[in-house]
Amino acid sequence: MDTATLTTPLTISVIAMSVIFAVLIILIYTIKVMVYLAPYEEPPAPARTRPNPTAALVTDPRVPPEIVTAITAALGAHLGKSPGEFQVTQINPGQ
Repeated sequence: MDTATLTTPLTISVIAMSVIFAVLIILIYTIKVMVYLAPYEEPPAPARTRPNPTAALVTDPRVPPEIVTAITAALGAHLGKSPGEFQVTQINPGQ
């Protein structure tokens, strides 16, 4: 067997892997430079239109405001959010 038949594929493989890793290294440092030059700025928080949802949002006369307040507080505790972060808009009482 000729040594050229073995070394040619190995040489091509080494060159191909070297090119791939060189491109990956260039990409890594390009991203690092971009992060340094233009760091991520978090967008400002949206203004809340309703700081605290009230029972006026639920228009069903069968649901008293105290029930809406209790449901809102229970959902807030369950979701781990303050009641001002979400809004109860509809409650369907049991039939």
